[in-house]
Amino acid sequence: MGVALLHGGLEEAAAEFGERTAVVSGDRRWTFAGLDALVRTYTEYLERAGVTPRSRVAVMTSNRVEFLVTVYATSRLGAAAALLNPVWKSREVGHALSLTRPVHAVADGPAVEVLRAQLGPEMVTDLDGPNGPGAGVEGAPAGAGAAGASAGVGVGGASAGAGVDPGDDVLLVFSSGTTGLPKAVRHTHASMGAAIEHWSAALGLGPTDRFQVATPPSHILGLLNLVTAVSAGAQVRLHRRFDLDEVLRCIEADRLTLEMAVAPIALAMANHPDIEKYDLSSLRYIMWGATPVTPSVAEAVTRRTGVRWLPAYGASELPVLAANPVGHPDAWRLDSAGLPAPGVQLRVVDLDTATTLPPGRTGEIQALSDSVMAGYLPEEATAAAFTDGWYRTGDVGWMEPEGWLHITDRSKEMIKVKGFQVAPAEIEAVLHGHRAVADCAVFGVADEGAGEVPVAAVELIPGATVTESELAGLVEESLASYKRLRRVLIVDAIPRLPSGKVLRRTLRDEWEPRLRDELEGDDR
Repeated sequence: MGVALLHGGLEEAAAEFGERTAVVSGDRRWTFAGLDALVRTYTEYLERAGVTPRSRVAVMTSNRVEFLVTVYATSRLGAAAALLNPVWKSREVGHALSLTRPVHAVADGPAVEVLRAQLGPEMVTDLDGPNGPGAGVEGAPAGAGAAGASAGVGVGGASAGAGVDPGDDVLLVFSSGTTGLPKAVRHTHASMGAAIEHWSAALGLGPTDRFQVATPPSHILGLLNLVTAVSAGAQVRLHRRFDLDEVLRCIEADRLTLEMAVAPIALAMANHPDIEKYDLSSLRYIMWGATPVTPSVAEAVTRRTGVRWLPAYGASELPVLAANPVGHPDAWRLDSAGLPAPGVQLRVVDLDTATTLPPGRTGEIQALSDSVMAGYLPEEATAAAFTDGWYRTGDVGWMEPEGWLHITDRSKEMIKVKGFQVAPAEIEAVLHGHRAVADCAVFGVADEGAGEVPVAAVELIPGATVTESELAGLVEESLASYKRLRRVLIVDAIPRLPSGKVLRRTLRDEWEPRLRDELEGDDR
């Protein structure tokens, strides 16, 4: 299943699977042929809107078929789709736009006005507006979904994609660095094609599979699930928002064959009072991604449903690093992310000397693969992410002699909240804007529901007064809800090295035991 150009995966699937159902959303269905025809309609629309080869289109939508269609249409024009999280607020959106400089934007819901305020009304398409590219698509007959589009009109015909090179950028997703604001991760047609192959192999995905996506499509996992499903000829159901009972109902009603989960979803399943009433026997497994497995939670779900877990490990910069071997269920383990994914080499290097370590020794996990990103925006951030071509994950772990990977610590400073990466520096930048704040440091503490939650230690200017709730409110007003502070701690001083580097681990080691009971009380 080679994919030279991203949109080529859909075109090949349309030719092979035609009138079979590709995407389901609510009570609407789109065939592979209908989806391809709709992409051609969007391609024409975006070209008229000024999208040209090697330009960029900001995509800030909920989880809907038009998201996928816009990504493919952008690919056909030789442009790149910059995926913005629809829950971002104006500050975060402004930063993303300054990095990617899109010539057009496609959005829905509140994101429309957020983008129009920064780009101007003429540069933003409202998917739910009367003059959008797919006006009437929601009313199309079940199974059609093409809104009357034909397969060979104007740029929607064979001319689209001409001159597009596999080395051209096709997607930009955002991954926060540990020392600054979010960076745009540049993926080319070639790197995404490799990632699709690797993910399809890791999942054992084929045309008879059916699964659903309730995670944000702007996240690399959500996006990769969608394009891999299309390329494999699998059927995927979309959910605009996550509702566990609806997810469980769809597994039973659609006889889904695999399910995706991150830690909060897994915990919700384990704690669901009536999960036994759902027939989940069609599932081959539930994939656990984004964070290391919590064995007690995974085991509770398996005990109650009979469904096993397939752990996997990836990153925005290199979407598939490791997975348990899908073809050998007897070998699946909850204590390991798995073996290196097909097409991926892994190594562990010493944290101080960067020399490659033997099995059993702990160090930084690095990877080499055709699926690795082309680089970051801003470009100057790219060099530090590689050592002799090997991508530096920033994660700490070790490998067994047979290749099984163990992650003992995530990125030293990054906070992972419900699978989303949160950069301490981004929250600190907001807090530093308050007149009463002399210094601050944000760090993560463990949380059963979210994986981790951000906590801020704040040193005040002598004589200044401010409440913890006021500082927490400032962050909540400025950044997405998953970045909100769970606690603000007023401290005498922020611990730093002589170089100025914040000692986040010192803060975490001091405060996490003291906050654990308090945070668990919040969740009850």
